[in-house]
Amino acid sequence: MEVLLDSNIIIYSSYPSNKHLINFLQEHSVSVSAISFVEVLGYHLLKKEEKHFLETFFNNSNIIPLDSSILMQAVKLKQQKKISLGDSLVAATALERDLTLVTHNTIDFSWIKNLSVLDPFK
Repeated sequence: MEVLLDSNIIIYSSYPSNKHLINFLQEHSVSVSAISFVEVLGYHLLKKEEKHFLETFFNNSNIIPLDSSILMQAVKLKQQKKISLGDSLVAATALERDLTLVTHNTIDFSWIKNLSVLDPFK
C-alpha cells in the first residue's frame, strides 16, 4: 500500500516506545509532504538526538513537493470547512497522489470525501 505520512506519525515514529510504527513503515511504500518536512524539522524545541533521527528519516523519504494541483485541491478543502493550512495541504497531497493518509488524528480528516485515512495505532 502506498501511504502519505501525517506529521504526527513521523514524530511518533521517532519515539523508541513506538517500534511498531517502524515496522509499519517498513511494510509500506511511504511518502511525506513537503509541508510535513517543514512542520517536523521546523519545530524550535527539537533535541539534538530527535533532530538527527528526523533528518535521517527525511533524507531517506520520498518528499512530495507542492504543485499547482495540490494547491488547488487545498483551496477547495479550505472552502468547504475550517481546516488548518498544514492539514489542507497534507490532505490535498494524499488526494492528488491517490495515497492513503496515515495519521493518528483521523477525526481531523473524516469529513473529506474520497480521502482514505488509516490510524496505525488502531
